[in-house]
Amino acid sequence: MILDSSRVPRYLTNFAPKKVSHRFADVLIIGGGLAGLRAALEIAPALTVFVVTKDAIRQSNSTYAQGGIAGVIDPEDNFEFHIRDTMDAGGNLCDLETVRSVISQGPDRIGELIAMGTQFDRSAVDQSELTLGREGGHSHNRIIHANGDATGAEIMRAVIAKVHAAENIQIIENAFTLDLLKHQQRCRGAVVALGANSGAIEKVLFWASETILCTGGAGQIFRETTNPPVATGDGHAMAYRAGVELRDMEFMQFHPTVLYIAGSSRSLITEAVRGEGAYLIDSDGVRFMSEYDDRMELAPRDVVSQAIVTQMAKTNSPNVFLSLKHLDPVHVRARFPGIAKAVAEFGLDITSDPIPVRPGAHYMIGGITVDEVGQTSLPGLWAAGEATSSGLHGANRLASNSLLEGLVYGVSAARQASENALKSCDNDLEVFPISNGQLRPCQASIDISDIRNSLRSLLWRAGGVRRDAESLTAAIDSIHTWQSYVLSQEFPSAAGWELQNMLTVGKLLCESALARQESRGVHLRTDYPDTDDHNWRQHIIIAQQP
Repeated sequence: MILDSSRVPRYLTNFAPKKVSHRFADVLIIGGGLAGLRAALEIAPALTVFVVTKDAIRQSNSTYAQGGIAGVIDPEDNFEFHIRDTMDAGGNLCDLETVRSVISQGPDRIGELIAMGTQFDRSAVDQSELTLGREGGHSHNRIIHANGDATGAEIMRAVIAKVHAAENIQIIENAFTLDLLKHQQRCRGAVVALGANSGAIEKVLFWASETILCTGGAGQIFRETTNPPVATGDGHAMAYRAGVELRDMEFMQFHPTVLYIAGSSRSLITEAVRGEGAYLIDSDGVRFMSEYDDRMELAPRDVVSQAIVTQMAKTNSPNVFLSLKHLDPVHVRARFPGIAKAVAEFGLDITSDPIPVRPGAHYMIGGITVDEVGQTSLPGLWAAGEATSSGLHGANRLASNSLLEGLVYGVSAARQASENALKSCDNDLEVFPISNGQLRPCQASIDISDIRNSLRSLLWRAGGVRRDAESLTAAIDSIHTWQSYVLSQEFPSAAGWELQNMLTVGKLLCESALARQESRGVHLRTDYPDTDDHNWRQHIIIAQQP
């Protein structure tokens, strides 16, 4: 199904081209998470690579990944088991060939991380054996962790060190990518604001033979989220403005267990906690998951999130609880040191006290449509990681498959981009003329923070775990009103640029959720509670009309 969304004005900062700087690279990578950095390492050493990231290189969803990375390592496991688990979790919307390709590459991609120096957790009995855990939806132990609950941070440490050692790669931090550059229907780089977080902003045109977009997720469009502040859907929005095809934007995965304490940040409580045997109990102390799924706490994330929201409504409570008091306290503290420390700051002991949790926006399943090697609908533009819709996750991502996807598509997109760049005839890249819509200087009366907070609250109510046509329609109307006077502004800082992107992505999510008149995976429509394979076993494609 193709959804013809209303045209959003192309946003490029107004400037005279002669007064801006130009930089040239063979390959431009936008985003410094795992997908982007792994892509950079795969580019041929003879090519110049720029990696631009809007914050410090460690500020990404990849760094904050607690749970781990899934891979077939155990002799009792096999690819077919992992494929089946992924397909079962995906709500009958996964692409089988994509699933098979990604999972079959898992052991090799994990082996590469180990070769780079990633220190995964190993058996205390035999240091040659990796410690394997299990999470919701997995039939076998295949989740590899590092430092207990800090897997993403350890992987990123090793990968960042490798990138810093590569002479052909230049990392540019504190750089906000405003928009993609196009010439003759081909991506030729991007417009980037350097020093976006310092106040001393310099606009630069980065021209490149090939561009790889790895900008991550969009969880910050919701009031409740596990995502870091940088996850504002910038890549989704800039791709949409450039006419790139997006799909399945209604599928935002909500993590079931986010720490819910007044005054605290919404810290993720990894699914591995339930994998180790933690119980979910409600405000009355009742272990309730048996009412919703035979797999209890190890059901897939969509099932657990929806069960928690239903149980919260039944008990008229703002949260449920995780209980680990029946587990070995020594093992719990050793296995989850980061979580133990986080809850201790609020006077809670992870081994004995119930931990208050509720769902929060966690992973954007929908995104930029890519093929089996990461090619988008715009020639010259590739994409990898959470910003994409590859067909791996379907309507619900299986736990710990995301880091694996970032690695696999980072490698494949980079190999193709590298091959194209090596064959390119325009080694001396030409500066092409650019055009820009009519923008107004920012009005001082616009309260960016107020609109941002209002948008996040609105999307949590209308586009959160439970959705219906009335709420979604009202949300679209409100967002359209905000867009009418925000998208045409020429903002001087990242706060305004992020707001424009969040409004764009929020509207696309709501329009897609309204169009899908069924419940599937993470998408729960209370007015269409059943899954309708006859009419809706299809993707919703979003195309900006010229």
